[in-house]
Order: sequence, then structure tokens, then C-alpha cells
Amino acid sequence: MTTNLLTLPPLRLTPDASGLIAEIEAYLASLPAPARHTVPYVCPLGSTVQPWNAGHPVPHLTLLDRIARRPARPVPVTAAEHLRLASRYIAAHGWVQGALWDTAGRVCLLGAQAAVLAHGYGTPATVTTARVQVMEILHATGRPVTSPDDYNDRPTTRQADIHHLLDRASARALSLGL
Repeated sequence: MTTNLLTLPPLRLTPDASGLIAEIEAYLASLPAPARHTVPYVCPLGSTVQPWNAGHPVPHLTLLDRIARRPARPVPVTAAEHLRLASRYIAAHGWVQGALWDTAGRVCLLGAQAAVLAHGYGTPATVTTARVQVMEILHATGRPVTSPDDYNDRPTTRQADIHHLLDRASARALSLGL
């Protein structure tokens, strides 16, 4: 007698009858518990806008500064901190090419470093050390330019490139203890 496949009744499997559910549950129970990922706390009310120099003291006049009629002494910062502050200054005020700053307050890389210095963070020696670190990163990444300002003003350079450059130079200065 030959069996015709078309006439066979359809195969019906029910989850309860097959034991498949129990087997899957036993397998899942034997697996280790997944690690809980810590999620950063997000305030339901939103975030507060931080000034570009948040976390650094504001330079203030001492009594001797007032008597001598001189500006406040600069807040000592490392070259790494100076580069981070310059990046934060650009993020807060905007970035421009071809000029130190414009009428809207946007600044270039050198303008940001000058603004950080003018606001009383670091000394001219700090700025020089920071610019050397920026040049080292530019040359190490295959961008032989004559100055960081030349790189800033290239038509192919974007604001994100400047932030990335400052971040890498800051990390390098931090690793060197500068």
C-alpha cells in the first residue's frame, strides 16, 4: 500500500504536549544572570547649562592687587587643563575660520587660547606648552602644517576636528605631566 503525502493529516504540535517550553525554561534557568549595566542618572527636570570655566576658580583681585592697581593673578592651570578649557570655550562661544574672533563672539583655535589666557587661566608659558602639544599631535597624525592656526583655517577642517585635536593634545600633555 502506498502512502500519499497529500492525504496525511496535518502534523499538530502543541507546546504543552511537546515539552519544548519546559526544556527551554530549564536551559534559560541554567544560564548565569546577565550583568546589570549602570545607567547614568538623568534628571527629569533637564540639565543646567554649565559655563565654559566650570570647575575652575574665577581669578579675583586681592587687596595687594587693588592697592597696586594691577589685574588679578592668573589661576594656575596645566597645559592639559588649558587645552580642555580652550575646547570648552569654543563649544560655548562658537568656532570661526580665518579670524581670531568675529562680531558674534566665535573664535578660532588661537582665539580660544587667547581668551582662556585673557580670562585669567594660565600664563603665556602655559599657552606655549599647550601649542607645542597641539603641533606634536598634528605631526604625529600625518598633518604636517606650519602652525595650529594653519590647520584651523584649512577649508577641510571642521569644528569637530578642532575639538578632537584639542582632546588628543590634552591627553598627551596629561600623560607627560604638563
